[in-house]
Amino acid sequence: MLQERLETILNGLDSWQFPAPVEDMPHGDMPGDKVIISDALIPHAQTLFRLLINAMKNKGDEKYVISIFGGSGSGKSVTTSLLTYYLNSAGIRAYALSGDNYPRRIPEYNDAERVSIFRSEGLKGLVRENAYSKDVQEVLSDLWKKETDSDPKEAEAYPWLSIYQRYGREGLKGYLGEAKEQDYDQINEVLAAFKRGDEKIWMKRMGRTEDARWYDQIDFSDTDVLLLEWTHSGSDQVKGVDISICLRSTPEETKAYRLFRARDGKADSAFVTMVLEIEQEKLDRRMENADIILSKEGEVLRP
Repeated sequence: MLQERLETILNGLDSWQFPAPVEDMPHGDMPGDKVIISDALIPHAQTLFRLLINAMKNKGDEKYVISIFGGSGSGKSVTTSLLTYYLNSAGIRAYALSGDNYPRRIPEYNDAERVSIFRSEGLKGLVRENAYSKDVQEVLSDLWKKETDSDPKEAEAYPWLSIYQRYGREGLKGYLGEAKEQDYDQINEVLAAFKRGDEKIWMKRMGRTEDARWYDQIDFSDTDVLLLEWTHSGSDQVKGVDISICLRSTPEETKAYRLFRARDGKADSAFVTMVLEIEQEKLDRRMENADIILSKEGEVLRP
């Protein structure tokens, strides 16, 4: 019984020896993902392990869905890998699920959709505010080619651009991290199947090209804990989470991480900066409902 195992772990937690990281540690199931364990995050994961064991024991269930969310560079992947490793080492069978398998579009097409929404809503705003003209369109066309139409500095020369940017930003808020962008229904089906005890579940896999989509059937017959690692796993649209963990970071830290990883060639652009600001606003709201919050420095902010 899981509760008996949790009780045993809790009784010996002060003296429990955390296993050293190994090369074949488990990690999220996103195709192509490679997790490099950072020594700086090991004590953070150990802190979270202690908090998580106590939280699960207080819940009293036999199966748990744990969400781990935060911005890029907050340590989600490494922390989830370590937690999965520690849980398995303690005799609690755990599986790491990457929510990045569940967007509706591959990254290239999703990036294009974000830009399309921003520009489409921005144009609508100009028309609505009677600020549109052929001259305006000529300027916009030039800004589009330079990909600077989202840069607030450009509004100093073209005051009407602030209207365009404001409406475009509001349009993006209705898309980023919402059901139009992320397939919450499908991931909720997976979580529900796990919670009701389905032994085998078809899990989505999604690469970076349109033809890289498939499903793997995973055996969950002896799995106690499903860890959902995802920027959006703190959303109210994710159903069935038992304990949520937020890894707190700032937009500046996220941008620095993207530049370091060279995740895209425009990580320091005005558009990406705006996207990160909107995502951070949503993360800050979602953080209010988190059961456990850990800062980038490893400080426990909750409980």
